[in-house]
Amino acid sequence: MAIQNPYPWGPPYGGPPPPPPNIPAKDLRPRRIWYVVAGLLGLVLAGAGVAFIVVTVKDTVGLIDTAHSFSSGDSRTFGFVRGKTKAIYVSQSGPGHVDCRIPDMRSGSMTRPRSTFRITAGSRTWDRVFEVKPDSTGDYTLTCTSELPAEFALGDKPKVGATIGSIAAAIGCFLAAAAATVTIAVVTGVRRSRHRRRLAAAWAPAPQWGPPPSGPAPWPPAGPLP
Repeated sequence: MAIQNPYPWGPPYGGPPPPPPNIPAKDLRPRRIWYVVAGLLGLVLAGAGVAFIVVTVKDTVGLIDTAHSFSSGDSRTFGFVRGKTKAIYVSQSGPGHVDCRIPDMRSGSMTRPRSTFRITAGSRTWDRVFEVKPDSTGDYTLTCTSELPAEFALGDKPKVGATIGSIAAAIGCFLAAAAATVTIAVVTGVRRSRHRRRLAAAWAPAPQWGPPPSGPAPWPPAGPLP
């Protein structure tokens, strides 16, 4: 049986090959500071998203003047500004017919909105039921009634477009935070790994093949045996 020579170009001399070089992590590029940058960038973007949501919720809840609410069947006087639309909100236990009147205001100034808008503030849920756009500035008495026990309040007209835009911006910040953090961390890790391999190849000693530097070869010369 023929025995295959494991070293066709001659065995290495000088003992076993040295272990791969130990490359300090501080010598690799990009520096590890980029992991910190990725984390901080993610926190900043996520914080911006949270800020968008907090401001949106605060502005939405602040639309209603709950401090001057009144019960069904009662009346309250409010100041109106010409051309500035206000909204009337109701908080009741269920769906019920609601009616509001401002006797001294021109007919047609109060309309029912074509869309619904609901706000939950504390333990109460408020629904927009009317919008008022006065044609003159002054104080007007508002009277509202409902089939059910209810509380009424005057507030600003909701800015649905701005609310949707703020929510979309918050979602965009959260997605950007995740994408930026993962991308920077992955790219940094891959480039550091490649740099480690390049440094290891540059620092590794070249393999020594063939006969030792002096003395006869430890194996018979090539060719047929005598």
